[in-house]
Amino acid sequence: MKYKSTRGGIKPIAFTDAVMMGLASDGGLIVPEIFPDVSDRLDDLATLSYPQLAMAIISLFVGDDIPENDLKYIIDCSYSTFEHEDIVPIKSVGDLHIMELFHGPTLAFKDVALQFLGNLFEYSLKKNNTNLNILGATSGDTGSAAIYGVRGKKNINIFILHPHRRVSKVQERQMTTVLDENVFNIAIQGTFDDGQRIIKALFNDLEFKGNYNLGAINSVNWARIAAQIVYYFYGALKLRRTSSTGMVQLCVPTGNFGNIFAGYAATRMGVPISKLILATNENNILARFFNTGIYEKSNVKQTLSPSMDIQIASNFERYLYFLVDENVCRLNELMNDFDKNGRLDIGTLILENSNCVFTAESGNDDDTLTMIKKYYEQYNYLLDPHTAVGVGIAERFLDAGEPALCLATAHPAKFDDAIKQAIGKDIATHDSIRALTYLPTRCAILSADTQTIRSYIMEKI
Repeated sequence: MKYKSTRGGIKPIAFTDAVMMGLASDGGLIVPEIFPDVSDRLDDLATLSYPQLAMAIISLFVGDDIPENDLKYIIDCSYSTFEHEDIVPIKSVGDLHIMELFHGPTLAFKDVALQFLGNLFEYSLKKNNTNLNILGATSGDTGSAAIYGVRGKKNINIFILHPHRRVSKVQERQMTTVLDENVFNIAIQGTFDDGQRIIKALFNDLEFKGNYNLGAINSVNWARIAAQIVYYFYGALKLRRTSSTGMVQLCVPTGNFGNIFAGYAATRMGVPISKLILATNENNILARFFNTGIYEKSNVKQTLSPSMDIQIASNFERYLYFLVDENVCRLNELMNDFDKNGRLDIGTLILENSNCVFTAESGNDDDTLTMIKKYYEQYNYLLDPHTAVGVGIAERFLDAGEPALCLATAHPAKFDDAIKQAIGKDIATHDSIRALTYLPTRCAILSADTQTIRSYIMEKI
């Protein structure tokens, strides 16, 4: 298996090289040359445990780049940190099924990929006797999951940017209470999109990237997508036997497009998903795109689902690349136009695409609170606000013939203020979160300026 860039400016590279490169050196995103077709293996894959399934799927993307026993060890270590024996249990709630992706160390779906990526980084660095300085921007959950994935690991430093006072209190404390010497938290005085802009600018400075061995842990890193593909297979294969068509609908709360792109990749591999329902909050650039063909950024609105408060989805370029049939020249034109004008009108591409598996809708904070209250009162089930966005939109697409599976992206205890606002009770809690209350914190508050962040990194390395 080899990898290439959406911008066409790199030679084919192996899996571990793609992981260490993170963002492609030509400014594009790394994608596999092909998506393996496993449609003839679905019955066998359906019998596997989650770690076994992860090995079966991820190994297709690794190829012969990592010995089989080593890869199995990395995967087994990664999922040994999860609280639930099923790793991502599926529960029937009302007319929907909910796959809980929040049983990892930081109680968010990001752990599924970032525990794997952290162990993968450690393996590669030890093998090559080198070091890595990881840069990442977070809208809330990626930061803590990335930090917990690499904290204390040798030969790795991690610098995480989050928007100052625009993440939940729990998300902030999960990041800033980690005092390991290799962890650097930065609160930027701006939005998540500002953080992504800064990270991209630093990676595009190839001299700086090379001199300081920069690595990416955001969902631009292909290893994260590969790890997330697994739970789409797991959920669809568990539920397809209850479907009259043999297909399943998946609803995904979406901000940065990485999670749902993994679902798209899974469909390219043969997973029986009839529809990927993209659910956004009021920051609905993606929902607008799939309904109008216009991709146009706007101002970021602060909502009860902060991890989705994003206007520029960093993984969108991957989907756009395949939408234009892997035409590198066309992709470069589109991305240059967007960088210049903040707008793309490609309605003919998306609206006339008969193979499009996406359906998209958006909700608002009132919808979110309504869903949290409804599911608690009717089913005694607590939704976090991001999952509530997805559940509310999934209900609009219920089909008696096909089960609907919603991805629960975070434990409700991470957003206790929203839960209390919805149901009037302070009951969203978790032992690991209570333990954070009195811990000391460390964080630098800096301006959302590329040179400021560059100087800080140079000072700390």
